[in-house]
Amino acid sequence: MLLIILTCWSFGEIAEDFSTRGWLSAMDELAADVFTQIATPGLTYIVKGVTFLGSVGFVTSVSGLVALVLMVRQAMYRFSAFALTMLGGSVLNIVLKHLFHRARPVLENPLVTLTSYGFPSGHTMGTTLLCGSLAILAASAVYSLAIRVLFFAIAGLWIVIIGATRIYLGAHYFTDVIGAITAGIAWLTLCWTAVETFRRWRLRHESPAVAAQEARS
Repeated sequence: MLLIILTCWSFGEIAEDFSTRGWLSAMDELAADVFTQIATPGLTYIVKGVTFLGSVGFVTSVSGLVALVLMVRQAMYRFSAFALTMLGGSVLNIVLKHLFHRARPVLENPLVTLTSYGFPSGHTMGTTLLCGSLAILAASAVYSLAIRVLFFAIAGLWIVIIGATRIYLGAHYFTDVIGAITAGIAWLTLCWTAVETFRRWRLRHESPAVAAQEARS
């Protein structure tokens, strides 16, 4: 619950900052300048390949595969949490984009040109939801705290990489990316916490045999 409150508060602060041209807006300009200076044709080619791994098509394909595996294994609670996270997160991203109406960066020599709203970054938010969910699923399968931490560290690193590619390409501002991360973490935490809370509530009210079967899902 604390994580949800902190991330929601952070998202609100980010949204207010770019609306009022606060100190984070300077980070938008700084990040854009840094990536413009290091841009090369070769690096741009690599970045475009990497950023595809955060695209709607790729995230949707992987999500469908994960959902199928969970259904085959009859892990219905995990399937429910995952489906709620990904489907609800997609809707949330669209709603937030249209709520804030923030235009994309306007650059002298843009590497990509998009006309949709930019805040929060869809690539980054989708990656946050997917990688966060995969980290939760992987961590639940092991007992080692170190390995669990490693799963979440890898997920966090990949989220940062995808977010960085969006800034590099000029598709998003820095605040679009960190706003997407905070919104994604908040929604991810809410969904998985809600489903887990419901699962535990049912376990306390079911017969021992049913409870044992549901505990395995």
